[in-house]
Amino acid sequence: MTLTVETLVSTAMTNPINAQITSRLPSLGLNQCMLTAGCLFQAVLNHQTQQPPAWGVKDYDVFYFDPDLSWEAENEVINAAQLLFQDLDVNIEVKNQARVHLWYGQRFGKPYPQLQSAKDGIDRYLIAGTCIGLDVETGEVYAPYGLDDIEQGVLRMNPKNPQPDLFDEKAKSYQARWQWLRIYG
Repeated sequence: MTLTVETLVSTAMTNPINAQITSRLPSLGLNQCMLTAGCLFQAVLNHQTQQPPAWGVKDYDVFYFDPDLSWEAENEVINAAQLLFQDLDVNIEVKNQARVHLWYGQRFGKPYPQLQSAKDGIDRYLIAGTCIGLDVETGEVYAPYGLDDIEQGVLRMNPKNPQPDLFDEKAKSYQARWQWLRIYG
């Protein structure tokens, strides 16, 4: 399979949870709302190894960008999303990318830059080829490093977020689920 934007989306949507999330998310009216990360690229890895589309997906990440930096505003969105998706029985992580810098250092022990968009958050994933997001309003795929790494099973460190220890841990966790993946540090 040649991995194009179209095949990525069609493969990701064979996971019925992705299809439900993308059809319902627009009702929340979130700015720059994107379904992102593992739920997208793992569907491709599963397709390539004849696994069910949702196999190995631990959570479904939704990024949006709201300049309101209050926890109350983000928590309101989280609660609305929980209500919207309560019947899906999966872990959906909704995060306002405008707020990440406020809590990241305390949680992970390292400073984090203030982001200017939801795409900025996607740009900072540890593994370059996993920097993928699907805009739920427009259907546009954002993949700043392209799709070749996922198609070819290559895991390489994201030059915008070089953290060798965390990269190694994350890459090995993917390789444990899909043994054919190759790690390039």
